[in-house]
Amino acid sequence: MADLDIMKPTADGPLNGCGILVTRPAAQAEEFCTLLAGDGAEVIRFPVLEILAPSDPTNLRAVLDQLDSFDIAVFISPNAVQRVLNLALADRTWPEETRIAAIGNRTAKELKGFGLNVDIAPPRRFDSEALLEQPAMQDVAGQRVVIFRGDGGREYLGDTLKSRGAEVTFAEAYRRGRPEGDTGALMYAFSRDQIDIITITSGEGLRNLYEMVGKLGRMWLRKTPLVVGSERIGEIAHELGFKAAVEVAEDPTDAAMQQAVHRLAAQLATS
Repeated sequence: MADLDIMKPTADGPLNGCGILVTRPAAQAEEFCTLLAGDGAEVIRFPVLEILAPSDPTNLRAVLDQLDSFDIAVFISPNAVQRVLNLALADRTWPEETRIAAIGNRTAKELKGFGLNVDIAPPRRFDSEALLEQPAMQDVAGQRVVIFRGDGGREYLGDTLKSRGAEVTFAEAYRRGRPEGDTGALMYAFSRDQIDIITITSGEGLRNLYEMVGKLGRMWLRKTPLVVGSERIGEIAHELGFKAAVEVAEDPTDAAMQQAVHRLAAQLATS
């Protein structure tokens, strides 16, 4: 049986003696794991989402070829930023007339890492609904909007913009897959009570974990407390039959998830 990827505590802190399962994609988990280990937790890394190139990149390249024609470009996630800008900026600069909208602080931070300013972003509640509340997304009649997203994303943002008179183009920048994780090692960790809290930042990730562990694993899964990145993920947990405590973070950023882990760990310590 292969070992799990475990990060040992790097300091004493409020999470001493707590085993935390981190399910972020491997390339996005390091900073969060480091924060938790610095708080005294033993961090078990088990990615439940894999970020892959789009099955057919033709549409994405066609959209990038006409980037100058769009009034607003919306980036749904940090993954969209990475995939799009590594292609778009390889042989050109970003067109000044195309405003940039971002959902979430991590997405905005990723854009700034490419030297781009974010023109439209919600200050709180990092979802489509919050972005649509921004003044710049209200009067969009006659404007061309491109939404860079993963495969199978929500239609709500595009549908609402269309209802406001915008011409909307979807460009799939990546696709999500289910990794081939070592579930045997994970089941062993559950059986030895090494996992006190599971952290989940997407509904698809929670569904993947549920499928990956199989029938036996779901018995342990459903009784393990969760920290989730949104109310919607909490609702999915309820639908899947989770019985343990569910703590909802203010948003799915590392800092907000860390704070939610602290809250839940404190509750568990006194229960």
